[in-house]
Amino acid sequence: MDVQKLFKILKKEAECPMCIETVKNPKTLPCLHSFCLVCLNRHANFARRQLKATIKCPVCQTSFQIPETGTFEDLPSSFHLNRLVDVLALEDGSVQSQRCNSCDDNKSATCYCFVCQNFLCASCFEAHQRLKATRGHRNVLIDKLQAQDVQQLIHRPVMCSQQYHEDQPLEFYCEDCKVLICHKCTVVSHNRHTMTDTKKAAQEQKMQMSDAVAKVKAEIVRYESEIKRQTDLRNKNKVEILNEEKKMTDTVEKLIRDLREHERKMKDKFREIYEAEQKHHATRLENFELVATQLKSCFERCQSFLERNFSVEILQTNHAILGRCNELLNVRKPDLYMSPHIHYLVEKKLDLMDRVVVTKTDPSKCLAEGQDSKEVKVIVTKDSKGFQCYQQDDKTKVDILTPEGDQLKTDIKDTKDGKYTPQGVGQHKVEILANGQPLTGSPWIVQIDQHQYQFAFQFGSQGKGRGEFAGICDIDVIDKTGTIAVADGLNQRIQLFSSEGKFRREIRLDSKPYSVAVTDSGDLLTLVPERENKLRLFSEEGHFIKHINEKHLDKPLRVSIASDGRIIITDCSDKKIKVLSPDGNNLLQSFNASDCDESPFFAIYHQDKFFVSYYSANCVKVFNKTGVYLHDIGCKGSNDGQFNGPRGLVIDKYNRLIVCDVGNQRLQLFTLSGKFLSKFDGQYFKNGFPRYVAINSGSSLVVGDLVNSRISVFH
Repeated sequence: MDVQKLFKILKKEAECPMCIETVKNPKTLPCLHSFCLVCLNRHANFARRQLKATIKCPVCQTSFQIPETGTFEDLPSSFHLNRLVDVLALEDGSVQSQRCNSCDDNKSATCYCFVCQNFLCASCFEAHQRLKATRGHRNVLIDKLQAQDVQQLIHRPVMCSQQYHEDQPLEFYCEDCKVLICHKCTVVSHNRHTMTDTKKAAQEQKMQMSDAVAKVKAEIVRYESEIKRQTDLRNKNKVEILNEEKKMTDTVEKLIRDLREHERKMKDKFREIYEAEQKHHATRLENFELVATQLKSCFERCQSFLERNFSVEILQTNHAILGRCNELLNVRKPDLYMSPHIHYLVEKKLDLMDRVVVTKTDPSKCLAEGQDSKEVKVIVTKDSKGFQCYQQDDKTKVDILTPEGDQLKTDIKDTKDGKYTPQGVGQHKVEILANGQPLTGSPWIVQIDQHQYQFAFQFGSQGKGRGEFAGICDIDVIDKTGTIAVADGLNQRIQLFSSEGKFRREIRLDSKPYSVAVTDSGDLLTLVPERENKLRLFSEEGHFIKHINEKHLDKPLRVSIASDGRIIITDCSDKKIKVLSPDGNNLLQSFNASDCDESPFFAIYHQDKFFVSYYSANCVKVFNKTGVYLHDIGCKGSNDGQFNGPRGLVIDKYNRLIVCDVGNQRLQLFTLSGKFLSKFDGQYFKNGFPRYVAINSGSSLVVGDLVNSRISVFH
């Protein structure tokens, strides 16, 4: 290597990272990085002005306490950097040059003897050449140094710094004092100390250093692996965020397209209405204009006869004129065409149920305990390392399909885990999602046995006293308290009982209550058709809240309330099922079965379908959410799946439709698609009519018997 290139490399190595100049009085921090003492002190002074007690290494950012003295002069000096500075001084003429080690004249050295390992001035070099003992030594002029000479100078022996020992190399290491010493020091100041050859001691400590360095290298490999993993995770996170953002954008764009398509269809609908109405008006106008033209023509002809006033003409045309006038005057006048009022109603505003979830939960690591049994007991959310974690923003969802394909209503309580038991019979398809992603192995097939109701107790009897009934007209249950509400028809009251059948209170009315239904808030909606205000709302405590006088109702028969608060009423006047807004002020839907002329008795809404009992038609009719007829459940008869006057309906938490088969004195259970499951009858309904049924969130089934004036409760 060229000596100038070597000096350039060495100069770069001896550069202070702070001032970017050759280091002066280098001091080494505990992190092993070296700087000029002046630079370190300046750095400390700047930190202290900012009221800081520490500084950070400019290279590795390790923090160090500032000495109380305010200077770092007590830090160790870098042997290697000091040696580099000495060597670089030989090349840099602006730096004070090396002095002669052979004489006391303190002259500048001009050469170096690699045998004596001393710098020599010009005079000593001449004497060195004359002496027979030193004449053959390898001497190199400083201005003639080569690259290999510079390398040897850097690795020249270190001389003792003790007075009178300057010509002695540090050949020994004192184990007791932990310092390098020369041969004279072993006799003078380290007598009887444990001594080791410098190279041997260095070799032993080099092995220790090698072990430490090897561990550091292994740690570097580990950290580089973690850095690569962290980088991969960052890139994965970037892709995940971009994908989710694209999913959101696609969703919004689809919604916009759907809304535009909806707008187009609605505009077409308005155009159809407009054209049809304009056509009706045009037809009426044509009829009016035709009659008006005929009247004007007749008037003008008759007026001309009268103005001419010819007796003969009047006598000749009188009969014809009177006949024409009478004909036009007696013609049936066309009615004015009154356009229907057109309203644009938004039954449900657009409600985007989207959100961004930032979570440590990794769906691929989550699991569902008990997924191979009849019960999915707990959903355990875990992070990417497989450790259980809980994040408040996590969204877990359980989708369960019955063997008939009906989706069960699922409920996951946030108890820092998830709990859900499939409800129904047969092989259910269970899919569990965590933040929109399926758990590993999802969906599963879970076999569920059928749940059976068991008789618990009965209460009530015929009469007018507390707990007695005179014509049970309807029942319902308040989920929040378990209170059983009974419409006691002929006694003109609503009676309230605890879930154990104990009388609590009554709500007196001025007419027979035909039906009672419980709102989400636990209030009681009663139907009193014989009064002008057909719907009345009471609190559970019996306090009157308000009247609901719905003008669209004629002869309402029964009332129920959907899970979204809409009021469902069967009307025996026009034989329709009518759906009112939760406040009862607006008629949202009105429909019936086009092929059936019978009156509906009771209607309920569940999973986007209406289930309506028709007691005269002996069936339960099913309609979709828009009121379009789908199919019948059951027919007239006494066999399984057949009816004799079906009345009350309810759907339990196992997604089974329960029908009061009054004439057959029993209850029948069906799937939502209409498949017969089971029945229960016998002594509980002997000589009675199980006409009304309700259920609470605790799975208690309450049945009202019209004939026996009693309430039966099943668990």
